Amino acid sequence: MSKDNHDQVDVFIPVKNEAAKIEACLKGILSQTVPVGKIIAVDSGSTDGTLEKLRACPKVEVVEIPAAEFNHGTTRNLGPLFSNAGFLVYTVGDARPLDEHWLSRLLEPIRRNPRVAAVCGAQVVPHEKDKNPLEWFRPVSQPEIREQHYETAAAFDTLPPGGKLRACAWDDVTALYRRTALVEIPFQKTLYCEDGLWAMEALRAGMTLAWNPAARVYHYHLEDAAFTFKRTITVLYHRYRMFGLVPALPQVLRESLMGAARLMKMKGLSPGERVHWMRYHARNQAAMKRGTRAFLKALQQGPEALEALHVQHCGRPPVPLKLPGPQKNPSGHAS
Repeated sequence: MSKDNHDQVDVFIPVKNEAAKIEACLKGILSQTVPVGKIIAVDSGSTDGTLEKLRACPKVEVVEIPAAEFNHGTTRNLGPLFSNAGFLVYTVGDARPLDEHWLSRLLEPIRRNPRVAAVCGAQVVPHEKDKNPLEWFRPVSQPEIREQHYETAAAFDTLPPGGKLRACAWDDVTALYRRTALVEIPFQKTLYCEDGLWAMEALRAGMTLAWNPAARVYHYHLEDAAFTFKRTITVLYHRYRMFGLVPALPQVLRESLMGAARLMKMKGLSPGERVHWMRYHARNQAAMKRGTRAFLKALQQGPEALEALHVQHCGRPPVPLKLPGPQKNPSGHAS
């Protein structure tokens, strides 16, 4: 490998069957005010034309791996192996930058403080007809950059479970890393939560992490009840293993009624759309409660029961429903 290019930014994307959205993803990346050296796309068995679209882009270097070798952790360790850039930005094939300033905003905390090892942005939901209006992005305040640093691992370990969770709220859908940080602390082999695990290791190792919520990408998963149930179990499992966090049961009736009230106040939705998303929200709230109840029951029965529950339902990462490319919002205008 050639000498490191300390100023270059490369982008890393794990992909599988993202033909409907990968072109929007690539177009958004290549339209940034910060030029990209190359895009490393690691494909784990696409069969829908994704590979052809990736190879049609001169900036993309395609790396193919068998589907059985993919996991959310170690697959991402291929980034520093195929890049000599000073910075690696991680995203996913069904996300797209909100605007042309995504990369510059990810770099902003590092320009302010050279001690920052990595920066996390925010994923938001566009105002599009096929996405839950209750999750549409509606900013209520100006985004502010914040940093997190602990002098010792013991200082991090003294945080309460909720504090550890907040400190490790990391997101590989929009994150920038110094390549040296990824070499020093590689991702762990895991089916889920590789980003939070990495953030915890980095903070315990004394690294400074930063968040800039203005570095936004559009990203959304349409969920059915089965996906929500499995996702709930694996999220709660990893939060308990990492932070010792024990959840409370969701208040399904309250959340469903609040969601229905919000939908009734929204403009631009037809009566049919309101009913559809009310049912969608209530169904997934109920699935979340079932998943939480199953987790708590297994936790009470002991470590073996908890492991068995997770293997049974989440032995492979939960896969959300696939959506077509960017849609129009209810007013008919592209988002």
